[in-house]
Amino acid sequence: MLKKILLLSTFFCFSFVVIHAQPKSVAKTSKEVLDGFMDLRFGLFIHWGPVTLRGTEIGWSRNHQVKQNDYDSLYKEFNPVLFDAESWVKTAKSAGMKYLTITAKHHDGFCLWPTAFTDYNITNTPYKKDIVGLLAKACKKYDVKLCIYYTVLDWYSKDYPLHNDGAKQPDTNANMQRFTQYMKNQLKELITNYHPYMLWFDGNWEAPWTQEMGEDVYAFIKQQDPLVIVNNRLGKGDHKVLSSSTVGDYATPEQQIGEMNMQDPWESCITICKQWAWKPNDEMKSLKQCLQTLASTSGGNGNLLFNVGPMPDGRIEERQIKRLQEIGAWLHKNGEAIYGTKGGPFVTDSVKAFTRKGNKIYVHLFENKQQLQFKNLPGYKIKSASFLNGHSVNFQQDDEKIIVTWVGQMPDNNCSVIVLEMNQNVENIPVVNNSPNN
Repeated sequence: MLKKILLLSTFFCFSFVVIHAQPKSVAKTSKEVLDGFMDLRFGLFIHWGPVTLRGTEIGWSRNHQVKQNDYDSLYKEFNPVLFDAESWVKTAKSAGMKYLTITAKHHDGFCLWPTAFTDYNITNTPYKKDIVGLLAKACKKYDVKLCIYYTVLDWYSKDYPLHNDGAKQPDTNANMQRFTQYMKNQLKELITNYHPYMLWFDGNWEAPWTQEMGEDVYAFIKQQDPLVIVNNRLGKGDHKVLSSSTVGDYATPEQQIGEMNMQDPWESCITICKQWAWKPNDEMKSLKQCLQTLASTSGGNGNLLFNVGPMPDGRIEERQIKRLQEIGAWLHKNGEAIYGTKGGPFVTDSVKAFTRKGNKIYVHLFENKQQLQFKNLPGYKIKSASFLNGHSVNFQQDDEKIIVTWVGQMPDNNCSVIVLEMNQNVENIPVVNNSPNN
């Protein structure tokens, strides 16, 4: 009997340990928080670090355009004496941007904050000041939400098995368990010290990083701050969509406008020039391209994270600042058709995009066609039609179609907005897939 009691005791003790060793279910970021994020519609992405001294791409040029020893030593020369966090944030604010995402750690492993877990950080540059901390302070002052980019990849770390050096076999001295703990240590620093609104991950495609590691890190983040938003680059799978492999809250199509999606939140990250990091004389997008990118992204029910790459001295190029201010001037007049809207109810095409809010449909015009035609929306009647903050336009509506016409030029040749005021709320109309080009 005593033996049976001991065996049963052992069984129950073992069962107790097993039960309590199971991972707790992780609460995902709430729909309310994500809806608030999607209402913002427009943010500033900033790719910046010591590599700007060479004018090559951040992270990727290590061991390619820039030899490893040279690249890894650039921090010793990095002294951006003209960096002004308030100037950066005010530039975002003047552009009509509601959030700012800074590359606190890119694939090269260099950290723009004084982390306690590696010497490869801003403290050991001639500049020494905490870039992330200064931006956090400025964002709070000017009511711009601070977001932090932190990539999984770390080609500098000896514990990460790949180094972007062409070697086909992983480094046998690396240790992913230690590396994952290193990530957690740094993420806790970032969350605790700077309270980011969102964490923007990257670099999840290399083989050493697994789905399970991503899930573990996501759970860790939620333990630190349940409200912080996380993009979809912690697990595996296509960045452009949410799927069963997704670890995170929203999709991140890159250098392209995402497809219409009324179910899942998404954000396109696109550069104002061609390179993510600063490059001398890099080709910059026209104002027309910028505005139509913003309108088309909103029209697909997504956000736009628009990237600039500051110069080695810490300044954003004046021409880029001017372009952002031009976007801001447009938004000052037309922001009603962007912020807090939903995409649709018609699908964006090459000459127009559609957003909606309440009982209004906003038609973003890319060309002065002087006549638009699209399918009628049964049960919904147009009460009035006009250019946003401008003069009325003509409209006809029957059981099959809506026709909108006007005479003369659009108010803004880059992108003008016509408002259709409807007889009832239009936010829940299913998307109409056929919007004829005219």
